[in-house]
Amino acid sequence: MNDVIAEIDKRGLIKDSYLIDGIRIEECRSIFLDWALFEDHEMPQPEKIKLLLWTYGNAAPEHPMTAVLQAALEAPEGEAKRRGGRQGRLG
Repeated sequence: MNDVIAEIDKRGLIKDSYLIDGIRIEECRSIFLDWALFEDHEMPQPEKIKLLLWTYGNAAPEHPMTAVLQAALEAPEGEAKRRGGRQGRLG
């Protein structure tokens, strides 16, 4: 299992976030975004997040990174709406 987590979190961003005393949720969001945008994996994103939660979140349920990972698994609220562009302005 450690090999899978090492592959999912190659730079150790998520792991290290759990080791930082007093880290705030804003910092965890930034770390998560960096991880999500720049880590390259074959596994679907939700599956990676579930494994990270299982590995780190179970031991630290009150940690801000756990909240960020849980939020990443939730479906976005509301409908997706078209924004911007000529058609958006003209209706």
